[in-house]
Amino acid sequence: MAGGKKAKNVAKTAKGKVKETTGKAVGNERLEMKGRADQIEGDAKQAAEKVKDTFKH
Repeated sequence: MAGGKKAKNVAKTAKGKVKETTGKAVGNERLEMKGRADQIEGDAKQAAEKVKDTFKH
């Protein structure tokens, strides 16, 4: 996996976790859901990159 893409996907997941935690803390369900969505998106992109890497080798 390309280092830049991996870092970007990990950052997206981490950013989502922060949003989710903040949403829970302040009682903002919309922010909490946005955070979960960001986490899922980051994880899915990471998985896709791993699949690409598997087929490259």
